[in-house]
Amino acid sequence: MSDRTMLAIGRSNYSVSKLAKRTLQILLASLLTAFASFAILMINNVLTARSGWNKGFAVWAEFIQRSDIIGTIVLTAMVTVGFVYWQRDREREKR
Repeated sequence: MSDRTMLAIGRSNYSVSKLAKRTLQILLASLLTAFASFAILMINNVLTARSGWNKGFAVWAEFIQRSDIIGTIVLTAMVTVGFVYWQRDREREKR
């Protein structure tokens, strides 16, 4: 079994190690979660008239810098990526 896999970025494919690919997937999932929390907090601040965009960004920045929040985001991404690969391997075994 090979320890290399293909990583598709745009129209290009790169051969990378499985660890590098999973690490990148975890990083991207974490960034998407941080962006989702950013959007939710910004929209909440604007719609509830709590001082607008600047205050919304300040609330998000304070929220996202907490170590427990970062840990939860990364742990959730790790579990999700691990589950997807585990499920994919189990599907291949049944074929």
